[in-house]
Amino acid sequence: MTRTLGVLLLAALSLLEAGPKQSFETTKSERMPFLPGGTIRLDNSYGYLTVEGWDEPEVEIIVTKSTDRFFEPEQEQEAGQHFDEVRVVTERRSDKELAISTALPVRNSLFTSVLPSGRLIVTTPVPPNNKRGVTVEYTVHVPRDSRLVVHHDNGYVWVSDITGDIEVDSHTGDMIVMLPDPGPYAIDARTRVGSVTSDFTGKTISQFLLGTHFTFASQSPARRIHLRMGRGSITIKNGPPSGPFWKN
Repeated sequence: MTRTLGVLLLAALSLLEAGPKQSFETTKSERMPFLPGGTIRLDNSYGYLTVEGWDEPEVEIIVTKSTDRFFEPEQEQEAGQHFDEVRVVTERRSDKELAISTALPVRNSLFTSVLPSGRLIVTTPVPPNNKRGVTVEYTVHVPRDSRLVVHHDNGYVWVSDITGDIEVDSHTGDMIVMLPDPGPYAIDARTRVGSVTSDFTGKTISQFLLGTHFTFASQSPARRIHLRMGRGSITIKNGPPSGPFWKN
């Protein structure tokens, strides 16, 4: 009995010495000049996406990658080895168009090659859209009158203080769009499964008992707001800009 208690005590002490488990993260930022009135595209983003308008003639991109589970303190190098596999890249397509894309690891085939002896080299397949246990948080500042086009995979999207046309398409999650005064706006928001709530008084139609279609049209010419969500919710607010709820 005494020996058993001693073993348990040593195990407990070793856990205390190792320290609590934790997640790890890395943050990188980038700035580039960009003329007001251009188009900003975000493709294949996932996780937490914040896009905010500002008065600077440039775009700022802050990307924080973190592990989606906890590790022992001494496992930091192992935990962060996949950060470089999830790449956020920028491409200036013209003076008036900038693309910000997230590139995930390419799926491997099961058999990659055959040795001269005839033996197969077998590798573990990487599932399509494998995020390698990495969660990404994006904070993007753009000229306020930019046209914004977003194709988001899953997670949260927050758009605030953009006075140009806005187009956001998300597969799964929650989307909040803060529209500054004054308008006018032409809003078309639709979910396949989920709700649409709006500060604007428009027309709401249920879609097949599960989804919602909301439209609002003020006097023309109007700024076009086109929002699509697969499974999740869309919230449209009208008023002064504010930060995303997950940063409060």
